[in-house]
Amino acid sequence: MGNSSLAKEELLTMEGFIEEILPDGRFAVLLDNEHKIIAYTAGKMRKFRIRSVVGDRVHVEMTPYDLSKGRIVFREKTPGQAGGPPRRRSGFRR
Repeated sequence: MGNSSLAKEELLTMEGFIEEILPDGRFAVLLDNEHKIIAYTAGKMRKFRIRSVVGDRVHVEMTPYDLSKGRIVFREKTPGQAGGPPRRRSGFRR
């Protein structure tokens, strides 16, 4: 039970910029170390509808086994970016 050698593998967290939006919710991300990877949006970001666009600065988690793929876990707020259009509340609910 207490065998720490079977612990879950550590994830690498890197930072970079979204360079291109690809089909199926994937993004081409250019990391700060000039490597280009394919990343997808983490479930929490999808759940709370956090949108990412080209040029956004993001944090990406990667496994040491495959350094060409990753998961976007955080999008940094950019100055001057509003929260989006005001939400329209209609009178009826489902």
